[in-house]
Amino acid sequence: MEAQQTFVVSIDRDAVVQRREVVRQGLRRSAWVTAAIGAVGIIVALYALIAFRGSGMWPFALLLILAMAPLVASTVLALKLEKERQGWYEQNELPPVAFRMSPKGLELACDGAPYPVSLPWTTVQGFKQEKVFGQFVLHLELAPGIAATSGGVRGLDQPAVRAVVKPSPLLKPTGLYLVKSLDQPVHIIDQALKHFSGGKAGISTR
Repeated sequence: MEAQQTFVVSIDRDAVVQRREVVRQGLRRSAWVTAAIGAVGIIVALYALIAFRGSGMWPFALLLILAMAPLVASTVLALKLEKERQGWYEQNELPPVAFRMSPKGLELACDGAPYPVSLPWTTVQGFKQEKVFGQFVLHLELAPGIAATSGGVRGLDQPAVRAVVKPSPLLKPTGLYLVKSLDQPVHIIDQALKHFSGGKAGISTR
């Protein structure tokens, strides 16, 4: 890789389209299950407040309502993001390139984002490989304290990027890239990350 000034990883469109459907179904299913659990908890708490009025149980019922409310909120947020994501898919073509590496940094195309994310190597730890919805995906790992306003960073503030790079704690992370949709194997991508970042970035499987 010594002579290379850029390293490009392209995307298999068919694999991504299939993955989109898997994620859509998985997110909707888990969102409704989460909503049902939250709703049942809130109903039980309200019933306890009415049925056992004056028994001193109201603090526990209130705590249960407060504990269940984030579950319902996560469902609303997940379904809202999924609707926005589907609208983007219908209006925009899939980018042919997943990401590029150069001595300057890492440039990422995020599904649903109008423009790429640009990250200097000082802001990147690499990727974490995990299994989500039955398939291996790559999650972007940023250096501690890195945000959209950090020096040299561009594009992290896009809603579609925030949904996968720094997802809400209420949402299940779905990964930035499906491993089998990339035209380079994981070990080659890992080598390229180490090469261009000077050994600071790589792919972890912990």
